Amino acid sequence: MNGELIKLIYEIELQPGEKLNLPESIVDSISNGRWVITIEQKAEKIENIRSHDAFLKGYAPEDEGLYDDYPSR
Repeated sequence: MNGELIKLIYEIELQPGEKLNLPESIVDSISNGRWVITIEQKAEKIENIRSHDAFLKGYAPEDEGLYDDYPSR
């Protein structure tokens, strides 16, 4: 086989009482060689940290035109 699988990620959600059962496609894709299999709990959704609110709140009506480009001479 000439192909090379670099990274394979599956996201699942288990309900109470359910047990992990790997899909047959994952089991079939693993062949001879060295493998690292990692299982980690997915973090809860984190609200967006990055925003530009500070700039927008710091802009006053009297600043209108302050950042306009001047025509070149």
